[in-house]
Amino acid sequence: MTNQNSPHTVLRARESEVVIGPDQPFVMIGERINPTNRAKLSETMEAHDMSVVQRDAETQVTAGAQVLDINVGTAFGEESEIMPLAVKAVLEVVDVPLSIDSPDPTAIGAGLQAYREVCGSAGKPLINSTTAEAERLDEIIPLAVEYGAAVIGLTNDEEGIPETQERRFELAVEILEKAEGAGVPREDLLIDGLTLTVGADHHAALCTLTVTERVTKELALNTTSGASNVSFGLPGRRELNTTFLTMMISRGLTSAITNPLRPEIIKTVQASDLFLGLDPHALRWIQSHRE
Repeated sequence: MTNQNSPHTVLRARESEVVIGPDQPFVMIGERINPTNRAKLSETMEAHDMSVVQRDAETQVTAGAQVLDINVGTAFGEESEIMPLAVKAVLEVVDVPLSIDSPDPTAIGAGLQAYREVCGSAGKPLINSTTAEAERLDEIIPLAVEYGAAVIGLTNDEEGIPETQERRFELAVEILEKAEGAGVPREDLLIDGLTLTVGADHHAALCTLTVTERVTKELALNTTSGASNVSFGLPGRRELNTTFLTMMISRGLTSAITNPLRPEIIKTVQASDLFLGLDPHALRWIQSHRE
């Protein structure tokens, strides 16, 4: 695999467009529409009441999220029914691209169809996610092709998450080859090097940093991360998370699935954009302080 020109992953909603790339401002994918450990959200989703979902969508976009992740959970056994309701409800109140997030391909397909119904054939969502597992690739890649969606590839396979950066990089290559072979353009693939807690393995952060840098430089692919996993189980999580996010961005990370309601995350992203020359004349940084 050889490096190509800097990739631009373009996501589209009804009228808005988000571009992910190394020469673009960092993209935050809002993570809060997820019922895990959120009883009220879980209850309302189960009742097909999307009022909390819509409030979360508006709040995250106001805070600075450019893309929203939609995860309706698996506890209800009705994911393929609830997902399209959530997608349509969110698109009623905000005009940003969505990330359709589920382990169930049927639910992903239902979410993609709902997205197309609202945004039209020009709409371009993100699928979260596939792995290098053969069965998962065979389920998700055809959906990406059918709906013209971008897709996140996770660097794990049937044997789980590799401990070494070398194996994770090999899996990224496998995902890329499978996606391109099926008709997914390389610019429509984002790789997640997978972040594990340094509380269990003190080399975990370095492994993810290295994978992210190699994917950026050697494969010329965009990347994403659930970076806050790095601090799980440890004190001082906010300090650890912001430090790690800064380091990841310096290694080439172009987006992250994160909580935009955390002021320290917003400031970390804005400062990183400024230092990387992606905020001309510091206009966004100055404007954020005026606000």
